[in-house]
Amino acid sequence: MTTKKILLAEDDQLISAAYIAGLTQAGLKVDHFISGKETLSALEKSIPDLMLLDLRMPEKDGFEVLMEMNEKGLIKKIPVIVTTNLDQESDIERCKTLGAKDYLIKSNTSLEDIKNTIKKYI
Repeated sequence: MTTKKILLAEDDQLISAAYIAGLTQAGLKVDHFISGKETLSALEKSIPDLMLLDLRMPEKDGFEVLMEMNEKGLIKKIPVIVTTNLDQESDIERCKTLGAKDYLIKSNTSLEDIKNTIKKYI
């Protein structure tokens, strides 16, 4: 079995460290980027098996990343799970409309929940 690759787009260092440790321990390869601009640049070089996408990031936010992924047809190739603390129904709807497969509120979601959600899509 080949190791599945996760692209983690998250600018919070503590959250990133926890996700990377937990996902690596679960046997996943994690590529981490802290801005929307870096994330989009990485997608031009390599297609991950799944993306964890924060909405609040520097340079380009998660909404802009989703919009560009749509424009380039990448949203059909990469399952995107939004991980954020934005819990407004309008944000959730917008992300789903833009093609996100799932929407997790970080403050209400354990690392185990994230791993289980990833398993649903890869």
